Amino acid sequence: MSSYDSSLGRRKRGSQSPLKKSTLNTGTTKATSPYDANFQQHLINYNIYPPLYTYPDGSDMQQPANMDEIKQILRQRRPSLSPSQCSDGAFKSFLRADTHAAKEAQVMARVIPIIEGELVDHTCSSGHIPFNNLDQLTDGSLVAGNPDLYYGARPEQLQLEVRKQLSGKIEPSAQDHLPIVPNFFLHVKGPDGNLTVGSRQACYDGALGARGVHCLQSYGQAELQYDNNAYTLTCTYHGGTLKMYTTHPIPPSGPGNKTGFAMTQIKTWGMTGDADTFREGVAAYRNGRDWAKRQRDNAITQANERQAIMEASGSLVDNSSGPSFASGTSAAETVVTSRRTTKHPGSPGLLSYESETSADEMLLDMRPPVKRPKSHSPRKR
Repeated sequence: MSSYDSSLGRRKRGSQSPLKKSTLNTGTTKATSPYDANFQQHLINYNIYPPLYTYPDGSDMQQPANMDEIKQILRQRRPSLSPSQCSDGAFKSFLRADTHAAKEAQVMARVIPIIEGELVDHTCSSGHIPFNNLDQLTDGSLVAGNPDLYYGARPEQLQLEVRKQLSGKIEPSAQDHLPIVPNFFLHVKGPDGNLTVGSRQACYDGALGARGVHCLQSYGQAELQYDNNAYTLTCTYHGGTLKMYTTHPIPPSGPGNKTGFAMTQIKTWGMTGDADTFREGVAAYRNGRDWAKRQRDNAITQANERQAIMEASGSLVDNSSGPSFASGTSAAETVVTSRRTTKHPGSPGLLSYESETSADEMLLDMRPPVKRPKSHSPRKR
C-alpha cells in the first residue's frame, strides 16, 4: 500500500470508489462503526493504534516527542479559574449539573458549556456534523467520523488553491463555512453511555485530524514530514471524568506500507471530586484548545507561504513522484479523477455514527498543480 493517496487527482466531494460503494450500499454488508466490537481491531489493521498499544514483538508504541511540553502547557494556570474567580460555588453548580444530567444530550447542553467557558470565535467550532467530505482512512468500510464537538480554522485562513488540493484531508464537510483542519475533538457520553465506544470514536477522529495537519505540514514538500510530534488533541467526558489524548503520525513500518497514527493518553481528571481538580480539568481543557489552535495556525501559515513562493516563482511541479497520502487502497487501485473545481454534497452512501441520544448528522500529491511546463525553481522546505 502507498502512504496516503498517490495521484494528483482526487475524488469529487461525496463521490465513492467502487470499494466504498460495494461495502456501504449492499443489503448484506453493514458499515463498521465505533459501536461494533471489531472496530478497534480494524483500526489496528490499518496502523491506527489506541493508547498503550504493544507491538507483536513486545515493543511499546512510542509517545510523541513533545509530550512533556504539552503536559506543561495543560498545567498552566488561567486567571479566570483562580479560586477568587472560580469559587467553590462554581464547582457546586458544575457538580449539580453533572449529577442531574441523565442523558448525553443533557450533558452536552448543561455540563460541557461550563467546561468550555466563553468562546471568542464561535465560527471555529462545530459538532454533530458527519465528516463525509474526508477521504476514507482505511478500506472504505468505516462510517464517517462525527465528534460531538470539534475545533478547526476558518476556511478563509488557508489559501483557496491549498484548500482545493487538500480538500479530502482537511475539509470535513461539504458545507464550506464550517471549520477546516480540525485538531481538537470532544466525545461525550451520558451516565448510561459506553466509555469504550467513546474511546474508539476519539481514536478514529483523532487520526482523521492528525492526518489533516500532517498533510498541511507536508504540502509543497518533496517528502512527507515526520517529526514524532503531536499536533492533535482528543478528549472524552463521561461520568464526571475528563480524559485527554494526543494523536500523532508515525512513519510507515516498511516499503509499501502506509502512515500510521498513535493515540497516547495525557492525563485524566475526576472533575466531580473536588473544586481544585475541577479547576485543573477545566484549565487543561481550555489550555489544550488554545494550544491546538496555535498548532493549526502555524501549519496553515507555513502552507500559505510555500504556496505563495511557488506561485511567484512559477515552479514546475512533477506530480509523478513525491509525497502522497493513502486511504486504504494501493496506488494501483486508486481511481484517478480530475481535480475538483466545484463543490458537491456529501454522498448519502457514506454513513456516520450517531450519539446514543441523537440522530444528528456526521490521491493526491501534496504539492501545488503545474504552473509552467519548462521552468524549474527550488521549493522552500
